[in-house]
Amino acid sequence: MTPDINATHLDAHAAEIAPAQSSRSAMGNFFTGAHGIRAGWRLLIFVAIFVAIASGLNFGVRLVPAVRAWQKAQNPQVMVPSWMIMGEGIAVLSLIAAALLMTLIEKRSFADYYLPPTQAFGKRFWQGVPYGFAMLSLLLVLIAAFRGFSLGGLALSGADALKFGAAYGVAFILVGIFEEFSFRGYMQSTLTSGIGFWPAAIILSILFGAIHLQNLGEAWLGAAMAGSFGILAAFSLKRTGNIWFPIGMHAAWDWGETYFYSVPDSGFLAKGHLLNSTFHGPTWLTGGSVGPEGSMFAFVVLVIGGIGIHFLFPAKEQTA
Repeated sequence: MTPDINATHLDAHAAEIAPAQSSRSAMGNFFTGAHGIRAGWRLLIFVAIFVAIASGLNFGVRLVPAVRAWQKAQNPQVMVPSWMIMGEGIAVLSLIAAALLMTLIEKRSFADYYLPPTQAFGKRFWQGVPYGFAMLSLLLVLIAAFRGFSLGGLALSGADALKFGAAYGVAFILVGIFEEFSFRGYMQSTLTSGIGFWPAAIILSILFGAIHLQNLGEAWLGAAMAGSFGILAAFSLKRTGNIWFPIGMHAAWDWGETYFYSVPDSGFLAKGHLLNSTFHGPTWLTGGSVGPEGSMFAFVVLVIGGIGIHFLFPAKEQTA
């Protein structure tokens, strides 16, 4: 019986291309999974797009001589609302643009990234605002109870108080949007698809705290508190379903700290603060140059805040 020459030739050809197909398959699995591009690669693409857009915008803005001269005149250890609004505005614009491009790549929406536009500055945001301010107020009351904090008199009044209060309000809303959407929005959503919600939240909160160490005057205790705040924000995201509550909470905490109570914020002081407040006492109590975020009582307040969120937003029952 003569061999089937065509069949033999096909078998040989299949044997030749099998390693190549296997190699291509392994490479494909490295970049993609059952749900498309793997989470880690999507995260890297997002960060690369954000850095490229933000770098381009910052470079363009600083080409303007007046802006460059204005920047050189600023004290890097003092917050100025106008400079914050410009810087945070560029950061938020770059972040939104990067996320918008990712919605096209991933065929997802901003709601999938926990930032539904239909709920922008709605009920959840305005629930978060008094909650964040109340948490900060409780922290300062605890420090004052141990004689570590005094309000002092007014540093501003009338039109100046309104002007700086409104300007810092805008600035810290931008800060809240940028920090919450980057860490508890896009990155949280993306990492959750790869490793689960709480592992992603823990990793991102550690990163969030570590980044705060870059601030002038920051200390490890303040950075640890910032990371713990990240866990609280993730918990509120889990219970409310989006990040509008933590955005409001974050913005109000920072506004109250920097402008209203006029205390250091992660090592920064502010130009145009409302009160002549003072700290007096050991660093473990007051937070020292870091501000109340470096106080040991900050962790107590975060725990109380978490308990409050647990009761305000009960966990939804899982349906079978």
